Amino acid sequence: MAVRVHSWRVPGRVGRLCRTVLLILATLFAATPAQAQRPAASPRYPNVVILLADDWGFTDVGAFGAEFATPNIDALARTGVRFSNFHVAGSCSPTRAMLQTGVMSHRAGLGNMPETIPDEHRGKPGYDTVMNHRVVTIGQMFQAAGYRTYLTGKWHLGSDAGRLPEARGYHRAFSLADAGADNFAQRPIEGLYETAAWTEGGKPATLPADYYSSRFVVERMIDYIEEGRAANAPFFASINFLANHIPIQAPDSDIARYAAMYRDGWTALRAARAKRAAALGIVPAGAPMVRMATTPDWATLDRDERAAAVRVMQAYAGMATAMDRAVGRLFAHLKATGDYENTIFVFLSDNGAEPTNPFNRWRNRFFLNQQYDLSTANIGRPNSFSAIGPGWASAAASPLAGYKFSAAEGGLRVPLIIAWPGNDKVGAGTIQAGFAHVTDIVPTLAELAGVALHSGEWQGKAVEPVMGRSLVPMLGDAAGSVHGDDPLGYELSGNAALFRGDFKLVRNLPPVGDGRWRLHDLSRDPGETRDLSAAMPDRFASMLADYRAFAKANGVLDMPPGYSAADQIDRYAFAQQGRARLIRLGLWVGGTCLLVAALVWAWRRRRRRPVH
Repeated sequence: MAVRVHSWRVPGRVGRLCRTVLLILATLFAATPAQAQRPAASPRYPNVVILLADDWGFTDVGAFGAEFATPNIDALARTGVRFSNFHVAGSCSPTRAMLQTGVMSHRAGLGNMPETIPDEHRGKPGYDTVMNHRVVTIGQMFQAAGYRTYLTGKWHLGSDAGRLPEARGYHRAFSLADAGADNFAQRPIEGLYETAAWTEGGKPATLPADYYSSRFVVERMIDYIEEGRAANAPFFASINFLANHIPIQAPDSDIARYAAMYRDGWTALRAARAKRAAALGIVPAGAPMVRMATTPDWATLDRDERAAAVRVMQAYAGMATAMDRAVGRLFAHLKATGDYENTIFVFLSDNGAEPTNPFNRWRNRFFLNQQYDLSTANIGRPNSFSAIGPGWASAAASPLAGYKFSAAEGGLRVPLIIAWPGNDKVGAGTIQAGFAHVTDIVPTLAELAGVALHSGEWQGKAVEPVMGRSLVPMLGDAAGSVHGDDPLGYELSGNAALFRGDFKLVRNLPPVGDGRWRLHDLSRDPGETRDLSAAMPDRFASMLADYRAFAKANGVLDMPPGYSAADQIDRYAFAQQGRARLIRLGLWVGGTCLLVAALVWAWRRRRRRPVH
């Protein structure tokens, strides 16, 4: 900044002193902005955008094999790298904790999430059910480096003042503390939560009258980016969609787009998805796949059941397309402002597709029928409540086995795209088949953006070190995985895995599995159809020892007998419903007692009046 000292003159020593002071002040003033100014977006300090989808299966993107329209995400894939062997946790909170911190979920406090944790584990080390304060978030790291940091959408990592996004490194946030909520109104998932816990600035927030979740979280993020331009700093934006979490809801026009589709059922769709994924190079051609035992037989459904199933998948496709359109709105804005080419984009899903059937018990059906219009014609519309269930979830994961909550590949392997449109550090249109993990995102973004990672200490306090590895070598021409043959363990709700090189050791509890450990070569058999434990006993024993070491180091607890995540969600929901009923009953009884007391008091007072 140039500062001119005008040529006015005061005679004598006073004049010389004044001019000297002015020159000193001018020099300091000119130097101050360069020293205090945060770094503007530049090749060294690019903007960063994380696009986190909810419950999208492995082939739920056109660029990975989907039949529904995701043109904007597909365009991002053409400018960046698709990871076809990328793994997360089997449910949302553990993945989100690892994405935020680069630390394994048990160490971050999310060995399980509030809705699925058994009472015996609650509050034990690693089972806080919230992101603990022993970890540092990517928001905190980028904020310390001079970035403006923003978050919109689902948080699900803690709802108290010390754990909301604004307390964990985000300058601005409009966030949902729950696992999900209605997509058209400020309404919770009825029976699971009392309210939709949206907050902004750490305080309860009100959604606009024309709210639709995917559109809103993008438009609010655009508002934050524009409000922060005066800071002349790069931005870090985390956009966390509710799509396609239960309840499945989409604008009518998006549902109508798929009116002629899905009438052949989920088995046919699973086969079609597998064929497209192989043609795209996402999975090996001819890779075998299994039919999940928990997937219903389409042929056994009656006409009404099929009509409802077809409609819910049409709504699911519409919900994905509506989300993609919101992503396109963000891209268009960033192109108009000149930010697009110097922005690093990361697209991923938090886990595989959701198989839970919320109508699997009569009490659930009875309760939900009192709260929503459950008619087939209303599926996907406002005041609807629907889920795709295990049939369509198996197709969304095709050609993989399993889905959300399981440790099978369909629960853990999801689409990942990393793109930097204006920078050749990220290869355009390539597919990387090497193993990658969600904890790798933090060190990858830090390296690309030139942001320093903490080294196990933060603001004078010891914290959990970042455990992931930078994927930058895999964004270029390097083949293979940055993890090499090193083991990486995983556990959630008793379902467990150990990855090492091309191999995976896995155990799934009922109803998805039988509790036995199996060994698979994922490079040849991503569908986990062949158990190699007997053919490779030494590797099997070695990897089992690796898993036990992981479990001990991370404080993994055994599940109580008979546990299943789906049953635990039902118990949680029933407890919430019971608690809500007790509160309503208490209010009704209290109100009735007050009314009776008031009437008795008035009657007695009237009787005491003197007769004139």
